[in-house]
Amino acid sequence: MAIQKIVLYGSETLRTPSKEAHKVSAKIKKLVEDMYDTMYANNGVGLAAPQIGANYRIFIIDTALEKQKPNPITFINPKIIKKWGAINSYEGCLSFPGVYIYVRRYENVIIRAMDIKGRTFTLEANDGNLIARALQHEYDHLDGTVFVDHARNRFETDQILAEKGLPQINPDYLMEEQELEIQIQEYEKINPPEPVQEIEQKEQGTL
Repeated sequence: MAIQKIVLYGSETLRTPSKEAHKVSAKIKKLVEDMYDTMYANNGVGLAAPQIGANYRIFIIDTALEKQKPNPITFINPKIIKKWGAINSYEGCLSFPGVYIYVRRYENVIIRAMDIKGRTFTLEANDGNLIARALQHEYDHLDGTVFVDHARNRFETDQILAEKGLPQINPDYLMEEQELEIQIQEYEKINPPEPVQEIEQKEQGTL
């Protein structure tokens, strides 16, 4: 087991689609162990293999809060089979140190994957909870997509990226997501977004 270096935004590694793992070999198990070591060492709640330079369709999450029992979940060759609803999600990413922005996400998601023992399982996450958002965030990494591609405010995001010394958004990767944006705006007319401070108090760790 070892803590690996996090690949930062700007590296082509994060834009390269990942390949499936043919089997849960000793090599894959060692990779997953290193991913957990790296995620926990960086106070993360999720990590995808490309974020430590491994081109495999694998990600892990542990959305347990500080005083809760750890709940690590490994996803090998995952596939999102259904997603619906829309939410405004405040997110950060271990590959974007110090960057936190609002992005568009689906409110509900169903995903199918293999676990570390090679068994297939299905997981449903609802109501825009942390698991639902983490699943989408980490799954994106496997397709060469990063969370700023879903930014609701491109220009504000570019400013934050510049302040952190990171490249600005590449418009070729920017998601329009008009339908999601309309749904979010309609919801926000009735339910204004929570202040950032309240979100940060409720959720600890970075995706």
